Amino acid sequence: MRNEAMERLDVLVGSWRATMRNAWFLEPADREVPGSAAVEWLGDAFVVFRWTMAGDVGEATNEMVLVLGRHDPSDAYTALYHDERGVCRVFAMTFDGSRWSLSREDPDMFQRFVADVGPDRITGRWEASDDHGSTWRKDFDLVFERA
Repeated sequence: MRNEAMERLDVLVGSWRATMRNAWFLEPADREVPGSAAVEWLGDAFVVFRWTMAGDVGEATNEMVLVLGRHDPSDAYTALYHDERGVCRVFAMTFDGSRWSLSREDPDMFQRFVADVGPDRITGRWEASDDHGSTWRKDFDLVFERA
C-alpha cells in the first residue's frame, strides 16, 4: 500500500524529454543539451527517476538516478542521487504537488534544485553555493516535457 505523501509523486511517473540550457559551464552559453527521463515506481515505496543528457561529441551520455523516498517519523522526503562519475549524494526533498525542491548542505558545497511541476512539464533550475549558502550561482535550467 502506498503512503499518501508518496502517492503525490505519481505526477512525476512516465517518460519525459529533457532539455538543459543556460549552463555556466557550456560553450556557447546558449547551447541546449537534449536528454530524456524515465520515472517509475519501485514497489509502492519508492519512485526512481532516471535521466540521461547527451554528452559532447565523442563523449558518453551522462546518466543520473534519483531514488525518491519518505521518512514518516520526520514527515520528510529524501532523495538519493547517483551519476556515471560514481558521485553519491543525499538530498532533503519537499514536494507539494506543484513545487519540487531538492537541497543538500554538505561541507564540499551546497546545492539545490527548485522546480514547478505540471501534468506535462517540469521547469526547474539547479543552483550551487561554495560559501555555505551566502551566495548562489545558477548551474543550469532543466526542463522536462512529457513524451
